[in-house]
Amino acid sequence: TPATPAATLPDLGDQRERWETFQKRQRLTFEGAAKLLLDTFEYQGLVKHTGGCHCGAVRFEVWASADLHIFDCNCSICKKKQNRHFIVPASRFKLLKGAESITTYTFNTHKAQHTFCKRCGVQSFYTPRSNPGGFGIAPHCLDEGTVRSVVIEEFNGTDWEKAMKEHKTIKNMSKE
Repeated sequence: TPATPAATLPDLGDQRERWETFQKRQRLTFEGAAKLLLDTFEYQGLVKHTGGCHCGAVRFEVWASADLHIFDCNCSICKKKQNRHFIVPASRFKLLKGAESITTYTFNTHKAQHTFCKRCGVQSFYTPRSNPGGFGIAPHCLDEGTVRSVVIEEFNGTDWEKAMKEHKTIKNMSKE
């Protein structure tokens, strides 16, 4: 993609030539270069993971550490689904495709939104009850190559209220 013509660039002062060279070298539009710069700054220390369901109808990207902290919950639904997940703020998750292919199951408090693909049935992400402002991502649904390590922590979801009270960090995992 060509660089943005100099006449349409905002006033970049002494950085104009440097910006135009960067755009040309990276073959980026103005918007693409700005997005790359913002992602690099905002998500410093994080990697962009991509993933999705089995049939490929649902695809997403998520910015998270390469070293994942996975929760292994034993509540009634997580136990049956073997739902191991890591939690990220909603701002670091982007659904790339498949909104029309997703259906949702809720129960009890209806705070958790158990989303899954209508076609293949795989839940690659969901909105956890513990962090309704974020997403629980299934690490086994990530594409290969971006995860460096995994630590698994058991979470006693059978006594959810007590576990939430006692856990030091889970409540804040969807916070910026």
